[in-house]
Amino acid sequence: MSVRVGLTLPSFVEDPEIPIRMAQAAEAADLDAVFVFDHLWRGDPPNRRPALECFTLLGAVAAETSRIHVGTLVARATLRPAATLANSFLTAQRVSNGRLIAAIGSGDSHSKAENEAFGLEFGTMDDRIIALHDAVRAAREGDYPVWVGGRAAQVREVAALADGWNRWGGTPTRLSADIELVREVAPHATITWGGLVLTGDDDAAALAKAEERTLADDVLVGGPARLADQLGEFVERGAEWVILGPIDSSDLDNAANLGEVRRLLG
Repeated sequence: MSVRVGLTLPSFVEDPEIPIRMAQAAEAADLDAVFVFDHLWRGDPPNRRPALECFTLLGAVAAETSRIHVGTLVARATLRPAATLANSFLTAQRVSNGRLIAAIGSGDSHSKAENEAFGLEFGTMDDRIIALHDAVRAAREGDYPVWVGGRAAQVREVAALADGWNRWGGTPTRLSADIELVREVAPHATITWGGLVLTGDDDAAALAKAEERTLADDVLVGGPARLADQLGEFVERGAEWVILGPIDSSDLDNAANLGEVRRLLG
């Protein structure tokens, strides 16, 4: 089976029409899936941005598209009781007419402040892994694929209960090493990788964007052909999905460019 390509939607905006239009553009570009984040805000004061609520946005995107898969990357097990999370997934599955991908994570240091600001215990790693176990088991009652997201060893082990595993960021070499560990407990799990990209119609356009920003070392930069070459290394190491988060997430041209990446990856 050829690799599948997904796109993360711009969740950290005031206007919900922005991610909805992006989802529609991704569907028109023949991408395989769009994903929403599960955060209560983004960034620190004075540059804090709002976040559209995960399942409200997921339902809207599901209603405004018809073919593309819709999912979470990732829903946090510590924000909702397991039964509530499972029911939210089941509702999204019904609204999307069977197009849901339910990716669940345990939360990390970046989400600690969000939990505590709303009176939710962040807990220890053991607490969060127990919550993840409970959430995955509850979600597995639905008729949709369940992925586990996270790099920690304890999270990878939960992949044995799920249908797939997602690693966000890192190099192809790092992905390859983690896949070996995942395969020890989940030999049939779908392997997915996600990361940040900055793209344009061609390399020159992408590099011009990059000159205007300070980028982390692991952001992939280039036009469709160059991105396809870089992503091909992850595919060669075993990624069956690549899920891309554009730095300029509200630019509708990203959907068409990533659609070309999908065509080139085959």
